[in-house]
Amino acid sequence: MKFVLNSKIFRATVTQANVKYEGSITIDTDLCDKAGFWIGEKVLVVSNTTGARLETYVIPGGAGSGIICMNGAAAHLIKAGEEIIIMGFKLSDKPINPKIVFVDKNNKVVKIK
Repeated sequence: MKFVLNSKIFRATVTQANVKYEGSITIDTDLCDKAGFWIGEKVLVVSNTTGARLETYVIPGGAGSGIICMNGAAAHLIKAGEEIIIMGFKLSDKPINPKIVFVDKNNKVVKIK
């Protein structure tokens, strides 16, 4: 068994960063549904802007809002306006085809692969 990429939101824009929140990443629930992310799922977040990488968990944001908010300590590493990739992984005994959600600068879906 290996951990393999299961889903990804590619080139999302961080809309907010809230240091005072206890932690996690808030993601528009429509984007979560399209990517297949579960609320509470551990995700890897990578900034294309700075190269910062961190693991956190998903909490729901307003459907259709386009919100991507870094919360808690993660907001010190990845700030509003940065371009990020959000990845979820799955334990599998065989290769899988990951779902990749491409978004525009407003975090609206432009393509799903």
